[in-house]
Amino acid sequence: MSISQHIIMTKEMDSSLKIIDEAQVPPSNSDSSESLTLPLTFFDLLWYKLHAVERVIFYKLTDATRPFFDSVIVPNLKTSLSSSLSHYLPLAGKLVWEPLDPKPKIIYTPNDAVSFTVAESNADFSRLSGNEPYPTAELYPLVPELQVADDSAAAVSFQVTLFPNQGFCICVNAHHAVLDGKTTTMFLKSWAHTCKNQDSSLPDDLIPIYDRTVVKDPTDLDTKVLNAWHKVGKVFTGGKEPENPKSLKLLWSPEVGPDVFRYTLSLTKENIQKLRERLKKESSSSVSSSPKELRLSTFVIVYSYALTCLIKARGGDPNRPVGYGFAVDCRSLMVPPVPSNYFGNCVSACFKMPIKAESFMSEEGFLAAARLVSDSVEALDENVAWKIPELLEGFATLSPGAQVLSVAGSTRFGVYGLDFGWGRPEKVVVVSIDQGEAISMAESRDGNGGVEIGFSLKKHEMDVLVELLHKGLEN
Repeated sequence: MSISQHIIMTKEMDSSLKIIDEAQVPPSNSDSSESLTLPLTFFDLLWYKLHAVERVIFYKLTDATRPFFDSVIVPNLKTSLSSSLSHYLPLAGKLVWEPLDPKPKIIYTPNDAVSFTVAESNADFSRLSGNEPYPTAELYPLVPELQVADDSAAAVSFQVTLFPNQGFCICVNAHHAVLDGKTTTMFLKSWAHTCKNQDSSLPDDLIPIYDRTVVKDPTDLDTKVLNAWHKVGKVFTGGKEPENPKSLKLLWSPEVGPDVFRYTLSLTKENIQKLRERLKKESSSSVSSSPKELRLSTFVIVYSYALTCLIKARGGDPNRPVGYGFAVDCRSLMVPPVPSNYFGNCVSACFKMPIKAESFMSEEGFLAAARLVSDSVEALDENVAWKIPELLEGFATLSPGAQVLSVAGSTRFGVYGLDFGWGRPEKVVVVSIDQGEAISMAESRDGNGGVEIGFSLKKHEMDVLVELLHKGLEN
């Protein structure tokens, strides 16, 4: 069963959730707006077959009674969403791949709208927004379905869920071919700004730029990326040609069983500094120490620590293949740079594989991981964009069962600043890390330089991981 099917079935069977309303919210200027067409760039095409990004934002509010929810929260959210969409028309549109077109495109036509579900849950708000492990399936009722068919796909869908006298949450389900994490959070900041201030005008940094010419494509990369996806697709069909090569349906959506658990580790600024000092000490005393100085940024330290603990928690054959990867925002790497408020994807990825698990399972595993991740970050330049076709083709040759870790989110997105008028979020959870070997990262809620890491693992591995994570911080 795929994640999307699981979400639908969970909602149908889940007694903790009651659907109050299923609405369509158009942009506020929908009647007078003009049609808009945006071709996908090679950056967008990297993600068009991959799962959507599902993010749930929890708001603690003991005043959140059903009457207050119905008369204040939902109307304000819907009105401000409509207003915000007037600046982000493609989100109300659809992704399509017409028979005669060489690649997909986003089309918005007047009166298009986004799906907006309103629900009520009797689940435990403090459990879902807390840091202790719990079954990840408990999050699925909070996630709206994103319509994806062979010939068209919705850009986004939204759900607002009330937890009476506890709070509420907002979930956005976003198609990755339409927008990356930076664009998604830029929209959410626009929506929050409009809702909190009751003001339809936006600051300049939240007004999107749609000009596709700012992304240079000197070597017909979009065609190369589509050809690479064709090769990857054949791997999943046993070498057969796909029935519909222009289908927009996702390539795969792994099953998630009831034994998969969710956990959040909150690292303080002091925790991170302690890990930094540990790496400096180990690096200076290591017999295999490289003369090259480590880049001990917060990302390198946190990701290396998570990577090491996850591989140790899995255990098994030390010769088994593992790897790691992370998304790379290319806006500042491109020549000339792409504006920070560009709408769409401007993200590539860096992957390192295969590596033997034993590299991370030894006493110096953390240092080994930090060296690798540090070198990967140091090597980043504009070429990370031009290598997207090679990156995709690498997945076609990946060993079955290889543990390859990736990252969703970023400490730079500022998700804990999303105040719609009822305070800062209590917790932000990326549900979609269930769909692969992934963790999530965000800045800490208190804004004091810490980092939150989200994990999704089978319970027996999670039990080991939690122990490893905390033990490593005690040393």
